[in-house]
Amino acid sequence: MSAVLKFETKYPEPATAKALIQLEEVAKTYDSGENAVQALRGIDLSIAAGEFASIIGPSGSGKSTLMHILGCLDSPSTGRYWLDGEDVAEMSSRDLARIRNRKLGFVFQTFNLLPRATIWKNVELPLLYAGVGRDERRERALEALKRVGLDNRAKHRPNELSGGQRQRVAIARALVNEPSLILADEPTGNLDTKTGADIIRIFEELAANGQTIVLVTHDPTIAARTHRRIKIVDGLVVAGDTIDD
Repeated sequence: MSAVLKFETKYPEPATAKALIQLEEVAKTYDSGENAVQALRGIDLSIAAGEFASIIGPSGSGKSTLMHILGCLDSPSTGRYWLDGEDVAEMSSRDLARIRNRKLGFVFQTFNLLPRATIWKNVELPLLYAGVGRDERRERALEALKRVGLDNRAKHRPNELSGGQRQRVAIARALVNEPSLILADEPTGNLDTKTGADIIRIFEELAANGQTIVLVTHDPTIAARTHRRIKIVDGLVVAGDTIDD
């Protein structure tokens, strides 16, 4: 197999310019030559502001790669990605970091909290990176914790909380910068069924208030609670993506 070459191509503005997310012919190839792995093979996808969508598919289908590209943690090999009107496909690492801090909130399966910091400090962290002043950081962190029902635990540390509470802290941290988009990667994967359902209920409430949310899940019962399911198989969106009325 020959190496995949990347040609400079001028793309027009996307037809659905009002979409929060717009992917056009996005492909991702890892390595080169005989060891090349094509994780994504030409994804066309549009997600409007305010949608609550899930990405589903079998292991190795490209779900995680797509999530990394949506989260500006990786860049396409070819194709274009517009996020909130900005062409981010070929941005520099510095610009991608700016986008991640300003427009994106992340929720991970393993919570990714600082164990020695209070949950208040954990939630403040994105605001610290953004250069927000101390008093405003505290106010906004408390407000975010209030939205997930944990403002009364602000001075506790992660090891004093249950798994579901720690995931609520992670959601508060994702919300604190008022992002355009929240990306959740298997957010219920480390939780029991009841606690996982409680976490999805928080996402449903956020979506009802206009927050755009995209989550990756292998659990069909979780996916069924999102408004839209996007199925990826072998690096492609298959059978279209469906929206429930």
